Amino acid sequence: MTKHKALALYSGGLDSILACRVIMNQGIEVKAIHFITPFFGYDKKGREDEVRDYSFAHYGIKLEIVDVSHDYLEIVKHPKHGYGKNLNPCMDCKIFLISEARKLLDEEGASFLITGEVLGQRPMSQRRDAMRIIERDSGAEGILLRPLCAKHLKPTIPEERGWVDRDKLLDFKGRGRKSQMMLAEQLGIEGYPTPAGGCLLTDSNISARIRRLLNCADVNIDDLLLTKVGRHFALAEETLLVVGRFEDENKQIEQLSQKGDTLLELSENPGPLSLLRGPYTPEILEVAASITVRYSKAREDKRVKVAYREEGNHLTQEIRVDPISDQVLEDYRIENLA
Repeated sequence: MTKHKALALYSGGLDSILACRVIMNQGIEVKAIHFITPFFGYDKKGREDEVRDYSFAHYGIKLEIVDVSHDYLEIVKHPKHGYGKNLNPCMDCKIFLISEARKLLDEEGASFLITGEVLGQRPMSQRRDAMRIIERDSGAEGILLRPLCAKHLKPTIPEERGWVDRDKLLDFKGRGRKSQMMLAEQLGIEGYPTPAGGCLLTDSNISARIRRLLNCADVNIDDLLLTKVGRHFALAEETLLVVGRFEDENKQIEQLSQKGDTLLELSENPGPLSLLRGPYTPEILEVAASITVRYSKAREDKRVKVAYREEGNHLTQEIRVDPISDQVLEDYRIENLA
């Protein structure tokens, strides 16, 4: 009998690990595709070899990491099926990722796709009707196999043609995790990550920041990565202030600064690094400096000296300001403006 190969959509979570192993245990070669964007999985950027080696060493899974950031941004801007509670386009996300994986089938010599989806586990994208729509709109009808809940679904081509033994597939359903954990123990899978909302678009605070950003004409990857860092304040319609919360964030803010940005920090006291992006007046600069002081050791002082310089320019200037009051501060916080 001809051996068939499957491509798996792989999140790195327990469900996708189990889906791969269930199919691999039938003697079928599986290659896992881990798609990343600034909204999920981007911490693996630059660590592809490390993550690939870990996946194979711990779970026996061959893995490839694929960055789809550019195209995914359009999905976030214009989701056909709408958003979830925040800015998460769950249906369109799944359709897009499955469609991208389907495009790789010929290149990889694979015959079908698998995912770790479980019927009823997620309210937006894992309802029965939603799963059918995802198959249809991704162009994967008949070749998308969901091993963990297959017995609740119509047989797929791999099952009908005998490439996969349907009797060895599973009937998981709902939001419980006990069945998955029991299967993991049976398969000797340890050290898997605990369930978590891995997509930043489900976070209400970060969604508010991204929503404001998407109104801008040009958005690049560094803009999106900046939404994950620090405290964010809208000082004017097109002017953003980001204030670091700890030393590592100060470093990230400096790394993500672009030409035209202005960096602020206290001249004589410990405190955060702040980034001012967009057009500003002297009055806006003063507000940015006063917010920076508010989050420093000098928050109780008066006329605190703040240094500022434009990114790429070594010329530093100084301004003296009082810390902003908490009441006024809240008027600028982006999350309060959403």
